[in-house]
Amino acid sequence: MLVKLVGRYIRPYRWQVLVILLLQIGAQVASLTLPTINADIINKGVVALNTGFVKSHSAIMLAVAAGQAICQVAAMYLAAMTAMGLGRDIRDTVFNRTIEYSSREVNKFGAPSLITRTTNDVQQVQMLVFFVLGLIIGAPITMIVGVVMALRADVGLSWIIVVAVVLLGGVIGILMTRLGPLFRSQQSRIDDLNRVTREQITGVRVVRAFVREPYEAQRFNTTNGNLRDIQVSVGRYMAAMFPLVMFIMNISQIGVFWFASSRIDSGEIQVGALTSFTTYLIQILMSVMMAVMMIIFWPRATVCATRILEVLDTETSVTPPSHPVAETTEPGTVAFHDVEFSYPGADEPVLSEIDFTMAKGTTTAIIGSTGAGKTTLVNLIPRLFDVTGGSVLVDGVDVRALDPHLLERAVGLVPQKPYLFTGTVASNLRDGDPEATDEDLWEALRIAQADDFVSEMPEGLDAPIVQGGTNVSGGQRQRLSIARALVKKADVYLFDDSFSALDVTTDARLRAALAESVTESAILVVAQRVSTIRNADQILVIDDGRLVGRGTHEELLETCPTYVEIVNSQLSAEEAAA
Repeated sequence: MLVKLVGRYIRPYRWQVLVILLLQIGAQVASLTLPTINADIINKGVVALNTGFVKSHSAIMLAVAAGQAICQVAAMYLAAMTAMGLGRDIRDTVFNRTIEYSSREVNKFGAPSLITRTTNDVQQVQMLVFFVLGLIIGAPITMIVGVVMALRADVGLSWIIVVAVVLLGGVIGILMTRLGPLFRSQQSRIDDLNRVTREQITGVRVVRAFVREPYEAQRFNTTNGNLRDIQVSVGRYMAAMFPLVMFIMNISQIGVFWFASSRIDSGEIQVGALTSFTTYLIQILMSVMMAVMMIIFWPRATVCATRILEVLDTETSVTPPSHPVAETTEPGTVAFHDVEFSYPGADEPVLSEIDFTMAKGTTTAIIGSTGAGKTTLVNLIPRLFDVTGGSVLVDGVDVRALDPHLLERAVGLVPQKPYLFTGTVASNLRDGDPEATDEDLWEALRIAQADDFVSEMPEGLDAPIVQGGTNVSGGQRQRLSIARALVKKADVYLFDDSFSALDVTTDARLRAALAESVTESAILVVAQRVSTIRNADQILVIDDGRLVGRGTHEELLETCPTYVEIVNSQLSAEEAAA
Protein backbone atom coordinates (compact mmCIF):
# COMPACT_ATOMS: atom_id res chain seq x y z
CA MET A 1 0.00 0.00 0.00
CA LEU A 2 2.84 2.39 0.83
CA VAL A 3 4.57 1.79 -2.50
CA LYS A 4 1.25 2.19 -4.31
CA LEU A 5 0.52 5.52 -2.61
CA VAL A 6 4.00 6.97 -3.10
CA GLY A 7 4.08 5.70 -6.68
CA ARG A 8 0.96 7.75 -7.46
CA TYR A 9 2.52 11.04 -6.40
CA ILE A 10 6.27 10.68 -6.99
CA ARG A 11 6.11 11.09 -10.78
CA PRO A 12 6.29 14.92 -10.81
CA TYR A 13 9.49 14.59 -8.74
CA ARG A 14 11.18 11.82 -10.75
CA TRP A 15 13.99 14.09 -11.99
CA GLN A 16 14.68 15.26 -8.44
CA VAL A 17 14.80 11.62 -7.32
CA LEU A 18 17.26 10.83 -10.12
CA VAL A 19 19.51 13.74 -9.07
CA ILE A 20 19.28 12.61 -5.42
CA LEU A 21 20.30 9.09 -6.46
CA LEU A 22 23.32 10.41 -8.39
CA LEU A 23 24.34 12.64 -5.47
CA GLN A 24 23.99 9.74 -3.05
CA ILE A 25 26.12 7.53 -5.29
CA GLY A 26 28.76 10.27 -5.38
CA ALA A 27 28.63 10.72 -1.60
CA GLN A 28 28.86 7.00 -0.91
CA VAL A 29 31.69 6.42 -3.39
CA ALA A 30 33.59 9.30 -1.78
CA SER A 31 32.91 7.89 1.67
CA LEU A 32 34.14 4.45 0.65
CA THR A 33 37.26 5.91 -0.98
CA LEU A 34 38.38 7.62 2.22
CA PRO A 35 39.40 4.43 4.12
CA THR A 36 41.61 3.32 1.18
CA ILE A 37 43.36 6.71 1.11
CA ASN A 38 43.71 6.53 4.89
CA ALA A 39 45.26 3.07 4.64
CA ASP A 40 47.80 4.31 2.06
CA ILE A 41 48.70 7.26 4.31
CA ILE A 42 49.36 4.87 7.20
CA ASN A 43 51.26 2.20 5.22
CA LYS A 44 53.18 4.38 2.73
CA GLY A 45 53.45 7.60 4.66
CA VAL A 46 53.37 7.17 8.43
CA VAL A 47 55.08 3.76 8.61
CA ALA A 48 57.61 4.70 5.88
CA LEU A 49 58.13 8.15 7.43
CA ASN A 50 57.33 9.79 4.06
CA THR A 51 56.09 13.27 5.05
CA GLY A 52 55.51 14.40 1.46
CA PHE A 53 53.24 11.41 0.77
CA VAL A 54 51.27 12.11 3.96
CA LYS A 55 50.73 15.77 3.02
CA SER A 56 49.76 15.15 -0.61
CA HIS A 57 47.33 12.33 0.21
CA SER A 58 45.93 14.25 3.16
CA ALA A 59 45.03 17.03 0.69
CA ILE A 60 43.40 14.47 -1.58
CA MET A 61 41.54 13.03 1.41
CA LEU A 62 40.34 16.53 2.35
CA ALA A 63 39.10 17.19 -1.19
CA VAL A 64 37.24 13.85 -1.29
CA ALA A 65 35.67 14.56 2.14
CA ALA A 66 34.57 18.03 0.95
CA GLY A 67 33.02 16.50 -2.17
CA GLN A 68 31.21 13.94 -0.04
CA ALA A 69 29.83 16.68 2.24
CA ILE A 70 28.62 18.78 -0.70
CA CYS A 71 26.88 15.79 -2.32
CA GLN A 72 25.28 14.78 0.98
CA VAL A 73 24.01 18.30 1.78
CA ALA A 74 22.59 18.71 -1.73
CA ALA A 75 20.94 15.27 -1.54
CA MET A 76 19.39 16.05 1.85
CA TYR A 77 18.09 19.41 0.61
CA LEU A 78 16.47 17.87 -2.48
CA ALA A 79 15.13 14.98 -0.38
CA ALA A 80 13.45 17.46 1.99
CA MET A 81 11.97 19.40 -0.92
CA THR A 82 10.69 16.22 -2.56
CA ALA A 83 9.21 14.75 0.62
CA MET A 84 7.51 18.01 1.62
CA GLY A 85 6.10 18.46 -1.90
CA LEU A 86 4.86 14.88 -1.93
CA GLY A 87 3.17 15.39 1.45
CA ARG A 88 1.54 18.59 0.23
CA ASP A 89 0.19 16.85 -2.89
CA ILE A 90 -1.24 13.94 -0.89
CA ARG A 91 -2.86 16.29 1.65
CA ASP A 92 -4.40 18.33 -1.16
CA THR A 93 -5.83 15.21 -2.78
CA VAL A 94 -7.19 13.77 0.48
CA PHE A 95 -8.79 17.11 1.40
CA ASN A 96 -10.30 17.59 -2.06
CA ARG A 97 -11.67 14.05 -2.02
CA THR A 98 -13.14 14.64 1.45
CA ILE A 99 -15.02 17.79 0.46
CA GLU A 100 -16.48 15.88 -2.50
CA TYR A 101 -18.01 13.33 -0.13
CA SER A 102 -21.67 13.30 0.68
CA SER A 103 -22.72 13.12 4.31
CA ARG A 104 -22.88 9.35 3.91
CA GLU A 105 -19.12 8.99 3.34
CA VAL A 106 -18.23 11.58 5.99
CA ASN A 107 -20.29 9.66 8.55
CA LYS A 108 -18.67 6.40 7.44
CA PHE A 109 -15.13 7.56 8.27
CA GLY A 110 -15.98 10.12 10.96
CA ALA A 111 -14.63 13.67 11.06
CA PRO A 112 -11.84 12.94 13.62
CA SER A 113 -10.50 10.05 11.54
CA LEU A 114 -10.55 12.15 8.35
CA ILE A 115 -8.60 14.88 10.16
CA THR A 116 -6.02 12.35 11.39
CA ARG A 117 -5.66 10.84 7.91
CA THR A 118 -5.18 14.28 6.35
CA THR A 119 -2.56 15.42 8.89
CA ASN A 120 -0.82 12.79 11.01
CA ASP A 121 -1.05 9.91 8.53
CA VAL A 122 0.31 12.00 5.65
CA GLN A 123 3.10 13.24 7.91
CA GLN A 124 4.22 9.67 8.63
CA VAL A 125 4.40 8.84 4.92
CA GLN A 126 6.20 12.12 4.23
CA MET A 127 8.76 11.39 6.96
CA LEU A 128 9.51 7.95 5.57
CA VAL A 129 10.02 9.34 2.05
CA PHE A 130 12.47 11.90 3.46
CA PHE A 131 14.49 9.24 5.29
CA VAL A 132 14.53 6.95 2.26
CA LEU A 133 15.70 9.67 -0.13
CA GLY A 134 17.99 11.49 2.27
CA LEU A 135 19.63 8.65 4.14
CA ILE A 136 18.54 5.15 3.28
CA ILE A 137 18.84 5.28 -0.50
CA GLY A 138 22.63 5.28 -0.04
CA ALA A 139 22.61 2.27 2.29
CA PRO A 140 22.52 -0.45 -0.43
CA ILE A 141 25.35 1.34 -2.28
CA THR A 142 27.43 1.39 0.88
CA MET A 143 26.73 -2.27 1.59
CA ILE A 144 27.61 -3.49 -1.90
CA VAL A 145 30.66 -1.31 -2.52
CA GLY A 146 31.74 -1.66 1.11
CA VAL A 147 31.77 -5.45 0.88
CA VAL A 148 33.86 -5.28 -2.32
CA MET A 149 36.33 -2.86 -0.75
CA ALA A 150 36.52 -4.91 2.46
CA LEU A 151 37.32 -8.03 0.43
CA ARG A 152 40.06 -6.10 -1.33
CA ALA A 153 41.49 -5.14 2.06
CA ASP A 154 41.40 -8.70 3.45
CA VAL A 155 39.43 -11.77 2.36
CA GLY A 156 40.22 -13.79 5.46
CA LEU A 157 38.14 -11.59 7.75
CA SER A 158 35.10 -11.32 5.46
CA TRP A 159 33.18 -14.02 7.34
CA ILE A 160 32.85 -11.57 10.27
CA ILE A 161 30.87 -9.24 8.00
CA VAL A 162 28.52 -12.09 7.01
CA VAL A 163 27.91 -13.08 10.64
CA ALA A 164 27.31 -9.47 11.73
CA VAL A 165 24.85 -8.77 8.90
CA VAL A 166 22.94 -12.03 9.56
CA LEU A 167 22.65 -11.19 13.27
CA LEU A 168 21.43 -7.69 12.52
CA GLY A 169 18.93 -9.01 9.98
CA GLY A 170 17.54 -11.47 12.51
CA VAL A 171 17.14 -8.81 15.20
CA ILE A 172 15.46 -6.44 12.75
CA GLY A 173 13.10 -9.14 11.44
CA ILE A 174 11.90 -10.06 14.94
CA LEU A 175 11.33 -6.44 15.94
CA MET A 176 9.53 -5.62 12.68
CA THR A 177 6.95 -8.38 13.19
CA ARG A 178 6.16 -6.92 16.61
CA LEU A 179 5.99 -3.26 15.57
CA GLY A 180 3.53 -3.60 12.66
CA PRO A 181 0.40 -4.44 14.71
CA LEU A 182 1.39 -1.91 17.38
CA PHE A 183 1.55 0.91 14.82
CA ARG A 184 -1.90 -0.03 13.50
CA SER A 185 -3.31 0.16 17.02
CA GLN A 186 -1.47 3.44 17.62
CA GLN A 187 -3.11 5.17 14.64
CA SER A 188 -6.53 3.89 15.69
CA ARG A 189 -6.04 5.26 19.20
CA ILE A 190 -4.91 8.62 17.81
CA ASP A 191 -8.29 8.67 16.02
CA ASP A 192 -10.01 7.97 19.34
CA LEU A 193 -8.09 10.74 21.10
CA ASN A 194 -8.95 13.23 18.34
CA ARG A 195 -12.61 12.23 18.54
CA VAL A 196 -12.84 12.64 22.32
CA THR A 197 -10.92 15.93 22.30
CA ARG A 198 -13.07 17.33 19.50
CA GLU A 199 -16.28 16.32 21.28
CA GLN A 200 -15.22 17.84 24.59
CA ILE A 201 -13.99 21.14 23.17
CA THR A 202 -17.05 21.52 20.92
CA GLY A 203 -19.44 20.62 23.74
CA VAL A 204 -17.63 22.40 26.55
CA ARG A 205 -20.74 24.46 27.42
CA VAL A 206 -22.82 21.32 27.82
CA VAL A 207 -20.09 19.74 29.94
CA ARG A 208 -20.08 22.73 32.27
CA ALA A 209 -23.86 23.06 32.32
CA PHE A 210 -24.24 19.47 33.58
CA VAL A 211 -21.12 19.60 35.79
CA ARG A 212 -19.56 16.72 33.84
CA GLU A 213 -15.98 17.97 34.03
CA PRO A 214 -14.80 15.06 36.26
CA TYR A 215 -16.44 12.46 34.02
CA GLU A 216 -15.10 14.01 30.79
CA ALA A 217 -11.65 14.42 32.34
CA GLN A 218 -11.69 10.72 33.26
CA ARG A 219 -12.85 9.79 29.74
CA PHE A 220 -10.02 11.83 28.23
CA ASN A 221 -7.50 10.31 30.66
CA THR A 222 -8.65 6.80 29.73
CA THR A 223 -8.32 7.46 26.00
CA ASN A 224 -5.02 9.27 26.50
CA GLY A 225 -3.78 6.42 28.68
CA ASN A 226 -4.67 3.85 26.02
CA LEU A 227 -2.57 5.77 23.51
CA ARG A 228 0.25 6.06 26.01
CA ASP A 229 0.23 2.29 26.61
CA ILE A 230 0.65 1.62 22.89
CA GLN A 231 3.39 4.24 22.59
CA VAL A 232 5.21 2.74 25.59
CA SER A 233 5.09 -0.69 23.92
CA VAL A 234 6.48 0.80 20.72
CA GLY A 235 9.12 2.65 22.73
CA ARG A 236 10.24 -0.57 24.44
CA TYR A 237 11.00 -2.25 21.13
CA MET A 238 12.70 0.85 19.76
CA ALA A 239 14.71 1.23 22.96
CA ALA A 240 15.89 -2.37 22.62
CA MET A 241 16.72 -2.02 18.93
CA PHE A 242 19.60 0.44 18.95
CA PRO A 243 21.50 -1.04 21.92
CA LEU A 244 21.33 -4.44 20.21
CA VAL A 245 22.61 -2.96 16.95
CA MET A 246 25.45 -1.15 18.74
CA PHE A 247 26.31 -4.32 20.66
CA ILE A 248 26.59 -6.29 17.42
CA MET A 249 28.76 -3.53 15.89
CA ASN A 250 31.11 -3.47 18.88
CA ILE A 251 31.36 -7.26 19.02
CA SER A 252 32.15 -7.27 15.30
CA GLN A 253 35.01 -4.81 15.76
CA ILE A 254 36.37 -6.81 18.66
CA GLY A 255 36.18 -9.93 16.48
CA VAL A 256 38.16 -8.21 13.74
CA PHE A 257 40.93 -7.17 16.12
CA TRP A 258 40.93 -10.57 17.82
CA PHE A 259 41.27 -12.64 14.67
CA ALA A 260 43.55 -10.12 12.92
CA SER A 261 46.08 -9.88 15.76
CA SER A 262 47.91 -13.11 14.88
CA ARG A 263 47.93 -12.20 11.17
CA ILE A 264 49.50 -8.81 11.93
CA ASP A 265 52.25 -10.57 13.90
CA SER A 266 52.93 -12.86 10.94
CA GLY A 267 52.87 -9.98 8.47
CA GLU A 268 49.85 -11.32 6.50
CA ILE A 269 47.98 -8.04 6.95
CA GLN A 270 49.23 -4.49 7.33
CA VAL A 271 48.02 -2.00 9.92
CA GLY A 272 46.57 0.28 7.22
CA ALA A 273 44.62 -2.61 5.66
CA LEU A 274 43.25 -3.57 9.10
CA THR A 275 42.21 0.04 9.68
CA SER A 276 40.44 0.27 6.31
CA PHE A 277 38.75 -3.13 6.84
CA THR A 278 37.46 -1.99 10.23
CA THR A 279 36.21 1.24 8.71
CA TYR A 280 34.42 -0.65 5.93
CA LEU A 281 32.86 -2.98 8.50
CA ILE A 282 31.54 -0.01 10.47
CA GLN A 283 30.18 1.61 7.29
CA ILE A 284 28.44 -1.61 6.26
CA LEU A 285 26.88 -2.01 9.68
CA MET A 286 25.94 1.69 9.73
CA SER A 287 24.10 1.16 6.44
CA VAL A 288 22.27 -1.68 8.11
CA MET A 289 21.39 0.75 10.91
CA MET A 290 19.95 3.08 8.27
CA ALA A 291 17.84 0.17 7.13
CA VAL A 292 16.79 -0.24 10.76
CA MET A 293 15.60 3.38 10.78
CA MET A 294 13.53 2.72 7.68
CA ILE A 295 12.05 -0.39 9.22
CA ILE A 296 11.08 1.63 12.29
CA PHE A 297 9.06 3.99 10.13
CA TRP A 298 7.97 1.50 7.47
CA PRO A 299 5.24 -0.41 9.41
CA ARG A 300 3.63 2.77 10.70
CA ALA A 301 3.90 4.51 7.33
CA THR A 302 2.35 1.43 5.67
CA VAL A 303 -0.59 1.54 8.06
CA CYS A 304 -0.99 5.27 7.40
CA ALA A 305 -0.77 4.76 3.63
CA THR A 306 -3.49 2.11 3.83
CA ARG A 307 -5.74 4.53 5.72
CA ILE A 308 -5.05 7.31 3.22
CA LEU A 309 -5.80 5.03 0.26
CA GLU A 310 -9.11 4.06 1.90
CA VAL A 311 -10.12 7.72 1.63
CA LEU A 312 -8.76 8.18 -1.89
CA ASP A 313 -10.32 4.96 -3.21
CA THR A 314 -13.74 5.62 -1.69
CA GLU A 315 -15.93 7.23 -4.32
CA THR A 316 -18.64 9.63 -3.29
CA SER A 317 -22.17 8.30 -3.57
CA VAL A 318 -23.15 11.64 -5.15
CA THR A 319 -21.39 11.33 -8.50
CA PRO A 320 -21.24 14.22 -10.99
CA PRO A 321 -23.27 13.70 -14.19
CA SER A 322 -21.37 12.48 -17.25
CA HIS A 323 -23.22 14.95 -19.47
CA PRO A 324 -24.31 17.81 -17.18
CA VAL A 325 -27.22 20.01 -18.16
CA ALA A 326 -25.96 23.60 -18.28
CA GLU A 327 -29.29 25.33 -18.97
CA THR A 328 -32.51 25.26 -16.97
CA THR A 329 -36.05 25.66 -18.24
CA GLU A 330 -38.08 26.55 -15.14
CA PRO A 331 -36.05 28.79 -12.77
CA GLY A 332 -37.32 29.03 -9.22
CA THR A 333 -39.16 25.68 -9.15
CA VAL A 334 -38.72 22.42 -7.26
CA ALA A 335 -40.52 19.14 -7.91
CA PHE A 336 -40.46 15.80 -6.06
CA HIS A 337 -41.71 12.85 -8.11
CA ASP A 338 -42.40 9.66 -6.11
CA VAL A 339 -39.21 10.18 -4.09
CA GLU A 340 -37.81 7.45 -1.87
CA PHE A 341 -34.64 7.55 0.20
CA SER A 342 -32.99 4.84 2.30
CA TYR A 343 -29.73 4.89 4.23
CA PRO A 344 -27.33 1.99 3.52
CA GLY A 345 -28.27 -1.07 5.55
CA ALA A 346 -31.55 0.41 6.80
CA ASP A 347 -34.54 -1.92 7.04
CA GLU A 348 -37.05 0.77 6.09
CA PRO A 349 -36.74 3.85 3.86
CA VAL A 350 -36.54 7.23 5.57
CA LEU A 351 -38.78 8.80 2.90
CA SER A 352 -41.40 7.10 0.74
CA GLU A 353 -43.77 8.25 -2.01
CA ILE A 354 -43.01 11.97 -1.65
CA ASP A 355 -44.73 14.03 -4.38
CA PHE A 356 -45.06 17.80 -4.41
CA THR A 357 -44.04 20.89 -6.39
CA MET A 358 -42.85 24.36 -5.41
CA ALA A 359 -43.62 27.20 -7.79
CA LYS A 360 -41.61 30.35 -8.33
CA GLY A 361 -42.41 33.08 -5.82
CA THR A 362 -44.23 30.78 -3.38
CA THR A 363 -43.50 29.61 0.13
CA THR A 364 -43.76 25.94 1.08
CA ALA A 365 -43.58 24.86 4.71
CA ILE A 366 -42.80 21.42 6.12
CA ILE A 367 -43.93 20.33 9.56
CA GLY A 368 -43.85 17.01 11.32
CA SER A 369 -42.65 15.17 14.37
CA THR A 370 -38.99 14.74 15.26
CA GLY A 371 -37.39 12.05 13.08
CA ALA A 372 -40.11 12.22 10.44
CA GLY A 373 -37.53 12.89 7.68
CA LYS A 374 -37.85 16.66 7.21
CA THR A 375 -34.13 17.43 7.16
CA THR A 376 -33.43 14.47 4.91
CA LEU A 377 -36.01 15.76 2.45
CA VAL A 378 -34.38 19.21 2.44
CA ASN A 379 -30.91 17.71 1.91
CA LEU A 380 -32.07 15.94 -1.25
CA ILE A 381 -32.65 19.27 -3.04
CA PRO A 382 -29.01 20.55 -3.00
CA ARG A 383 -27.96 16.93 -3.57
CA LEU A 384 -26.22 16.36 -0.26
CA PHE A 385 -27.70 12.89 -0.70
CA ASP A 386 -29.04 11.19 -3.82
CA VAL A 387 -32.51 9.72 -3.89
CA THR A 388 -32.74 5.94 -3.97
CA GLY A 389 -36.04 6.11 -5.85
CA GLY A 390 -37.93 8.68 -7.90
CA SER A 391 -36.45 12.06 -8.83
CA VAL A 392 -35.91 15.60 -7.53
CA LEU A 393 -36.07 18.45 -10.03
CA VAL A 394 -34.65 21.95 -9.49
CA ASP A 395 -35.38 24.62 -12.08
CA GLY A 396 -37.01 21.91 -14.18
CA VAL A 397 -33.97 19.57 -14.32
CA ASP A 398 -33.21 16.40 -12.35
CA VAL A 399 -30.52 17.34 -9.82
CA ARG A 400 -28.54 14.23 -10.81
CA ALA A 401 -28.23 15.60 -14.35
CA LEU A 402 -27.82 19.28 -13.50
CA ASP A 403 -24.37 20.86 -13.68
CA PRO A 404 -23.09 20.86 -10.04
CA HIS A 405 -21.98 24.50 -10.20
CA LEU A 406 -25.36 25.52 -11.60
CA LEU A 407 -27.12 23.60 -8.81
CA GLU A 408 -24.94 25.30 -6.19
CA ARG A 409 -25.82 28.73 -7.57
CA ALA A 410 -29.52 27.86 -7.82
CA VAL A 411 -29.97 26.72 -4.19
CA GLY A 412 -29.38 28.71 -1.03
CA LEU A 413 -29.34 26.48 2.07
CA VAL A 414 -29.52 27.52 5.70
CA PRO A 415 -28.83 24.30 7.64
CA GLN A 416 -30.44 23.24 10.88
CA LYS A 417 -27.19 23.85 12.74
CA PRO A 418 -25.77 27.17 11.47
CA TYR A 419 -22.00 27.21 11.15
CA LEU A 420 -19.72 30.20 10.62
CA PHE A 421 -16.07 30.06 9.64
CA THR A 422 -13.05 31.80 11.11
CA GLY A 423 -12.76 35.26 9.54
CA THR A 424 -15.04 38.28 9.57
CA VAL A 425 -18.74 38.94 9.13
CA ALA A 426 -18.05 40.01 5.54
CA SER A 427 -15.93 36.95 4.67
CA ASN A 428 -18.66 34.64 5.96
CA LEU A 429 -21.40 36.45 4.05
CA ARG A 430 -19.33 36.39 0.86
CA ASP A 431 -19.37 32.59 0.97
CA GLY A 432 -22.74 33.14 -0.70
CA ASP A 433 -21.26 35.36 -3.43
CA PRO A 434 -17.54 36.28 -3.46
CA GLU A 435 -18.31 39.26 -5.73
CA ALA A 436 -20.96 40.79 -3.46
CA THR A 437 -20.52 44.46 -2.61
CA ASP A 438 -20.80 45.91 0.88
CA GLU A 439 -24.23 47.26 -0.11
CA ASP A 440 -25.32 43.72 -1.03
CA LEU A 441 -24.14 42.47 2.35
CA TRP A 442 -25.98 45.16 4.29
CA GLU A 443 -29.16 44.48 2.29
CA ALA A 444 -28.96 40.77 3.14
CA LEU A 445 -28.32 41.64 6.80
CA ARG A 446 -31.34 43.95 6.79
CA ILE A 447 -33.64 41.22 5.46
CA ALA A 448 -32.20 38.73 7.97
CA GLN A 449 -32.74 41.21 10.82
CA ALA A 450 -29.01 41.16 11.55
CA ASP A 451 -28.03 44.68 10.50
CA ASP A 452 -28.74 46.08 13.97
CA PHE A 453 -26.24 44.01 15.94
CA VAL A 454 -23.61 44.02 13.14
CA SER A 455 -23.74 47.83 12.94
CA GLU A 456 -23.23 47.98 16.72
CA MET A 457 -19.99 46.01 16.44
CA PRO A 458 -17.00 48.39 16.39
CA GLU A 459 -15.59 46.82 13.21
CA GLY A 460 -18.96 46.43 11.45
CA LEU A 461 -18.62 44.04 8.49
CA ASP A 462 -14.98 43.49 9.48
CA ALA A 463 -15.94 42.25 12.95
CA PRO A 464 -14.06 39.00 13.69
CA ILE A 465 -15.85 35.65 13.77
CA VAL A 466 -14.14 32.73 15.50
CA GLN A 467 -14.41 29.10 14.43
CA GLY A 468 -18.02 27.96 14.43
CA GLY A 469 -19.25 31.48 15.22
CA THR A 470 -19.11 30.83 18.95
CA ASN A 471 -18.37 34.49 19.71
CA VAL A 472 -21.92 35.44 18.70
CA SER A 473 -25.20 34.22 20.18
CA GLY A 474 -27.24 31.38 18.70
CA GLY A 475 -29.85 33.77 17.30
CA GLN A 476 -27.18 36.03 15.79
CA ARG A 477 -25.48 33.00 14.25
CA GLN A 478 -28.76 31.92 12.68
CA ARG A 479 -29.41 35.38 11.25
CA LEU A 480 -25.89 35.61 9.81
CA SER A 481 -26.39 32.19 8.21
CA ILE A 482 -29.67 33.38 6.70
CA ALA A 483 -27.97 36.55 5.41
CA ARG A 484 -25.22 34.42 3.84
CA ALA A 485 -27.84 32.48 1.88
CA LEU A 486 -29.63 35.67 0.84
CA VAL A 487 -26.39 37.15 -0.54
CA LYS A 488 -26.43 34.29 -3.02
CA LYS A 489 -29.62 35.57 -4.70
CA ALA A 490 -30.64 31.97 -5.40
CA ASP A 491 -33.62 30.57 -7.29
CA VAL A 492 -34.54 28.34 -4.35
CA TYR A 493 -34.09 29.02 -0.62
CA LEU A 494 -34.11 26.22 1.93
CA PHE A 495 -34.56 27.13 5.59
CA ASP A 496 -34.13 23.97 7.67
CA ASP A 497 -35.62 24.96 11.04
CA SER A 498 -33.50 28.12 10.70
CA PHE A 499 -35.67 30.38 12.89
CA SER A 500 -35.71 28.22 16.03
CA ALA A 501 -33.36 30.54 18.00
CA LEU A 502 -35.31 33.70 17.12
CA ASP A 503 -37.89 35.33 19.33
CA VAL A 504 -41.42 35.66 17.98
CA THR A 505 -41.06 39.35 17.11
CA THR A 506 -37.76 38.92 15.21
CA ASP A 507 -39.20 35.82 13.52
CA ALA A 508 -42.22 37.79 12.30
CA ARG A 509 -40.12 40.72 11.06
CA LEU A 510 -37.76 38.39 9.22
CA ARG A 511 -40.58 36.55 7.46
CA ALA A 512 -42.22 39.83 6.48
CA ALA A 513 -38.92 41.08 5.04
CA LEU A 514 -38.49 37.82 3.13
CA ALA A 515 -42.01 38.11 1.69
CA GLU A 516 -41.28 41.64 0.48
CA SER A 517 -37.76 41.09 -0.86
CA VAL A 518 -37.57 37.53 -2.13
CA THR A 519 -40.43 37.45 -4.60
CA GLU A 520 -38.83 35.64 -7.53
CA SER A 521 -37.60 32.56 -5.66
CA ALA A 522 -39.21 29.44 -4.25
CA ILE A 523 -38.89 29.21 -0.47
CA LEU A 524 -38.99 25.98 1.55
CA VAL A 525 -39.24 26.34 5.32
CA VAL A 526 -38.93 23.55 7.88
CA ALA A 527 -40.48 24.71 11.13
CA GLN A 528 -41.69 23.43 14.46
CA ARG A 529 -44.06 26.30 15.31
CA VAL A 530 -47.41 26.34 13.52
CA SER A 531 -47.73 30.07 14.11
CA THR A 532 -44.75 30.75 11.85
CA ILE A 533 -45.97 28.75 8.84
CA ARG A 534 -49.73 29.30 8.85
CA ASN A 535 -49.48 31.86 6.04
CA ALA A 536 -47.42 29.63 3.73
CA ASP A 537 -48.82 29.00 0.24
CA GLN A 538 -48.74 25.28 0.98
CA ILE A 539 -47.91 23.24 4.05
CA LEU A 540 -46.56 19.69 3.81
CA VAL A 541 -47.18 17.40 6.77
CA ILE A 542 -44.60 14.61 7.09
CA ASP A 543 -45.19 11.64 9.34
CA ASP A 544 -42.90 8.60 9.47
CA GLY A 545 -41.30 9.50 6.15
CA ARG A 546 -44.58 9.89 4.26
CA LEU A 547 -46.52 12.88 3.07
CA VAL A 548 -49.80 12.67 5.00
CA GLY A 549 -51.14 16.16 4.31
CA ARG A 550 -50.74 19.00 1.85
CA GLY A 551 -52.58 22.31 1.58
CA THR A 552 -53.05 25.65 3.29
CA HIS A 553 -53.47 26.05 7.04
CA GLU A 554 -57.25 26.19 6.74
CA GLU A 555 -57.44 23.21 4.38
CA LEU A 556 -55.27 21.04 6.60
CA LEU A 557 -57.37 21.85 9.66
CA GLU A 558 -60.27 20.21 7.82
CA THR A 559 -58.51 17.33 6.04
CA CYS A 560 -55.40 16.26 8.02
CA PRO A 561 -55.76 14.74 11.53
CA THR A 562 -51.99 14.75 12.04
CA TYR A 563 -51.84 18.50 11.40
CA VAL A 564 -54.80 19.10 13.70
CA GLU A 565 -53.01 17.16 16.41
CA ILE A 566 -49.89 19.32 15.97
CA VAL A 567 -51.99 22.50 16.02
CA ASN A 568 -53.86 21.45 19.16
CA SER A 569 -50.59 20.71 20.91
CA GLN A 570 -49.36 24.26 20.24
CA LEU A 571 -52.31 26.63 19.89
CA SER A 572 -55.57 27.23 21.62
CA ALA A 573 -58.75 26.59 19.67
CA GLU A 574 -59.30 30.34 19.27
CA GLU A 575 -55.80 30.83 17.86
CA ALA A 576 -56.23 27.89 15.52
CA ALA A 577 -59.47 29.30 14.12
CA ALA A 578 -58.10 32.83 13.81
